[in-house]
Amino acid sequence: MLFKKKYALRREYDAALLKLMTETKGNWEYAKRIEYSVIEKDSLLFAQTKLAEAKYFYLFKEAKKRHIKGDASTLGSFK
Repeated sequence: MLFKKKYALRREYDAALLKLMTETKGNWEYAKRIEYSVIEKDSLLFAQTKLAEAKYFYLFKEAKKRHIKGDASTLGSFK
C-alpha cells in the first residue's frame, strides 16, 4: 500500500514538473523573441531572458536527475 501511494505521488509530481517545463520553455522562447525584435538592447531585457533560460535548464537538470522522459512534442519550441 505504501509503495503504491509513493509511486502515485511520484507520477503526479513528474507530470507537474513536465508541465512546468513546458510553460517555462514557452516563457524562455517568448523572451528570446522579444529580445531579438527590440531595436534598443536593454540590460533588463537581457537579464530577464537569461533568467528564463536559467529556470528552464534548472528544471531540465532536475528532470534528468529524476529520469523523467516526456513527449518531445510537448517540449517543442514555439517558433
